[in-house]
Amino acid sequence: MDQRSAQIERNTLETQIKVNINLDGTGRSSFVTGVPFLDHMLDQIARHGLIDIEVNAKGDLEIDAHHTVEDIGITLGQAFAKAVGDKKGIVRYGHAYIPLDEALSRVVVDLSGRPGLTYDVKFPRATIGSFDVDLFREFFQGFVNHAGVTLHIDNLKGVNAHHIAETVFKAMGRALRMAITPDPRMTGIMPSTKGSL
Repeated sequence: MDQRSAQIERNTLETQIKVNINLDGTGRSSFVTGVPFLDHMLDQIARHGLIDIEVNAKGDLEIDAHHTVEDIGITLGQAFAKAVGDKKGIVRYGHAYIPLDEALSRVVVDLSGRPGLTYDVKFPRATIGSFDVDLFREFFQGFVNHAGVTLHIDNLKGVNAHHIAETVFKAMGRALRMAITPDPRMTGIMPSTKGSL
């Protein structure tokens, strides 16, 4: 299988974003976004998904982080869709349960070609440091809309907001890693009865 990588640039009046992604990487990452806690979470996807990710973003952070976080999700989704290609020969589905101390989250993904997000994560406080936890949903919604994936995210337990967020993003990395893995029994075969995804 050829190396699955992509580079996407997205420029609007609110943000200028460049994403490089390599699905067959080693988990290397580089983030310059102006949103440090998001960088920390994206690093979890890279490391646990063994996906190389670079994100350079400039946004209207003087207003707030909403546009930057959402648009990073959009651009990362576009890059993911381009890198994964026609999806022949991959597992397609992925899931992970990830604990961190008292917190436990589950992420399930289907590289279905149909955008869908079910997000059930309740945080015990509104911010982690200066990061507004409502923006996590915006990130994931932007990602699924442009990656063309169905994504179920459930926090099952947790009282520490940082732990909850970290379990979600680690589980996201692990679930994506499973879904994009080549299946030796499906070489050249589309993992769908429809014949396309």
